[in-house]
Amino acid sequence: MNRTTLSLIAGATALAAVTGFAAVSAPDPGSAEQRTGAAATLPVERTGLLCPQPSTSDLAETTYTSFTPVTEGADDKGTAVLRAAARQSSPGEDEDGGSEDEKDGENGSADEKDEKGDKDAAEDDKADKPVLQLQEPGKPVTAEADGADAPALVGTADGRFASGWTAQQTTEVAAGTGRGLQGVACSAADTQFWFPGASTDDSRTDYIHLTNPDDSAAVVDIELYGKDGELETTVGEGITVKPRSSEPVLLSTLTAEKQTDVTVHVVVRSGRVGAAVQALDDETGGDWLPASADPSGRLVLPGIPKDATAVRLVAFTPGDADVDLKVRLASPSGLITPAGNETLHVKGGMTAAFDLGDLTRGEAGSLVLTAPDGSVPVVAAVRVLRGEEGKQESAFIPAARPVETRATALDNTATGTTLSVTAPEGDAEVKVTASAGTKGGTPQTKTYSIKSGTTQDIEAPVPAGLKGGGYALTVETRAGGPVYASRTLASTESGVPFFTVQPLPDDRGMVAVPDASENLSVLQR
Repeated sequence: MNRTTLSLIAGATALAAVTGFAAVSAPDPGSAEQRTGAAATLPVERTGLLCPQPSTSDLAETTYTSFTPVTEGADDKGTAVLRAAARQSSPGEDEDGGSEDEKDGENGSADEKDEKGDKDAAEDDKADKPVLQLQEPGKPVTAEADGADAPALVGTADGRFASGWTAQQTTEVAAGTGRGLQGVACSAADTQFWFPGASTDDSRTDYIHLTNPDDSAAVVDIELYGKDGELETTVGEGITVKPRSSEPVLLSTLTAEKQTDVTVHVVVRSGRVGAAVQALDDETGGDWLPASADPSGRLVLPGIPKDATAVRLVAFTPGDADVDLKVRLASPSGLITPAGNETLHVKGGMTAAFDLGDLTRGEAGSLVLTAPDGSVPVVAAVRVLRGEEGKQESAFIPAARPVETRATALDNTATGTTLSVTAPEGDAEVKVTASAGTKGGTPQTKTYSIKSGTTQDIEAPVPAGLKGGGYALTVETRAGGPVYASRTLASTESGVPFFTVQPLPDDRGMVAVPDASENLSVLQR
């Protein structure tokens, strides 16, 4: 094997280490990029996604959606498959995965062992069957599941389906704790996550869902931080997540302290996992809380609904340094400073929460948080309420990563979908493409200009000839920026405004392959 090939494989290996599943192939040695010495930008050729178990409610109705945008230069072959996690813990299992009955009688009868073996084999067989499989790029596919049996999913995509592969699960719960619309984008595995905005209060039932995509066990530590610092936990260290399985952990069982606002820090000792917090409230419904963007001195929380009746900001800074965050709202007319909340003080290692009221006041808006000189890193999220007291629903918006190249939102419908785009630092141009629908229709594309410092709820395109069903909205940054985006799904049930908000992080579907000549020079040292 020549040195050029070795250097390219090394670059791809480094990428895989950072992004979990991602991988690329080397460009043709005779390509223009190789001849001129310029770095080649290529579609990712293998990636993976993990979806947590949607609900434990018997009233839940879940829709899974999978989609890959058409990508120039992608392979002409490939697959994208989501399968049920092979094994999932149930409330009656101990931390080693065995039930209490099994623990008491490890030397059970042959019939009992045979029965258990048959059950395990049936579960493994179920896990091998695809829940959702794409047929072609550019057209989403869906699957539905009812009740508490809807599984966590583990999936991989390669070839023409890998670049920009996106999956989403949307669940409607008609009544009970957490009633409302709950949505979450399936995510890649990683080794560290921050979740400001969780709770161990009696009114909340918050689970951290950990999903392991690999064939070996992962070991995870969960740290909780409240208003006075780190909370004392009982079983938060060394949690084992079995191979290709999902483990929901109730946060209130990790500590005796009851606190309204908690920051959850997930650290993976060995292996890697996907992670998301499901936050369920007795009075105000519930939704998924995705991980915040990595700690930074500048954060953007995009797409707070214009009719939000209450906005609560939760922020946390790791380490010992305090910080006074400058708070601005990117509105349709530009950046403004909320009266009475010009700066917010966050103590080092302590979770801080601030009620910002009806912050948006009937206009589109995104929060922009800045530490002085960007010197102190922060994570943050907002909890948003819509509706009047007694008929309120909640959702969460964490600090988001920018749409550097492209991002996709799924499960959109002709009514009830709001796409919000903000460009806090400079003018930007974005292209938005509505895919074909799951039940027909042809793609449509529009281009929009976003002025610096503003947030716009744009009138997104709809597939021509749409005959029901959902479709994908793909946002591409064409010029300027950085650009941040989120999508809100909304409906009204019995007078309650059900809704869910998903920020749109870059899909990381393209990668710059290191220049061969530069890598050769490194090898020759």
